[in-house]
Amino acid sequence: MRIVVKIGTSTLTHQTGMLNIRRAENLVKVLSDLKNFGHELILVSSGSIGMGVGKLMLSGRPDDMPTKQAASAVGQVELMYTYDKLFNQFNHNVAQILLTSEDIHNEKRSINIKNSISRLLELKAIPIINENDAVSTDEIGVETTIGENDTLSAIVSSLLQADILIILSDINGLYTSNPHEDKNAKLIPVVEEVTPEIMALAHGKGSNLSSGGMTTKLKAAEIVNKTGCDMVIINGNNPELLYDVIEGKPAGTKFLGRKN
Repeated sequence: MRIVVKIGTSTLTHQTGMLNIRRAENLVKVLSDLKNFGHELILVSSGSIGMGVGKLMLSGRPDDMPTKQAASAVGQVELMYTYDKLFNQFNHNVAQILLTSEDIHNEKRSINIKNSISRLLELKAIPIINENDAVSTDEIGVETTIGENDTLSAIVSSLLQADILIILSDINGLYTSNPHEDKNAKLIPVVEEVTPEIMALAHGKGSNLSSGGMTTKLKAAEIVNKTGCDMVIINGNNPELLYDVIEGKPAGTKFLGRKN
């Protein structure tokens, strides 16, 4: 299978912005095992700003644009160093790809991106994609052409004709109501179509270091489902749920791609 995995800031870091070492190590171990099985992996990873906040010892996610960009520039180095070090333990190479909205929407650039990532996969490398926040302001609040990495992961999945997009979040999936506020909220295991009623179930952002929320994930499902690609939201606190998803077992919320 060609699998795109989107990793959120809350999965990789503590609330301080510092790396959650135990979870990151477990995540890379599972991903490496899936790679060893023969699957193609593409990671869309948030975390550069969050890790930059921790590295620079800031009190929280900055409000002003230059500091956000600076935190991203520092954090992206730390992020890729971490991935390279962890994946290297299992003899897997990683590649960094930083994108802007212009790269996605310009036809020539988009083709170049597809060709580059396809060749990396042929060479058995793991492409790790993030929005280039040091120069692009889309994700960090000025425009919404890409918006954040939930949308970016959906665009990448569609561009590369992935079989499945798996979003690791800080919640188990889509619920009938906000589980943080309603103890009777129930997990929805399967969504056949993202209808207005489903969109109405979305609620606000997760951690104060992240930029997405359930709304962006449902919009991502709309994008990939149109191309026939399934999408699953699972809790990133338990990376071993990735095995269940790939084996077709119930896990999180699965959004079914439209089959022609």
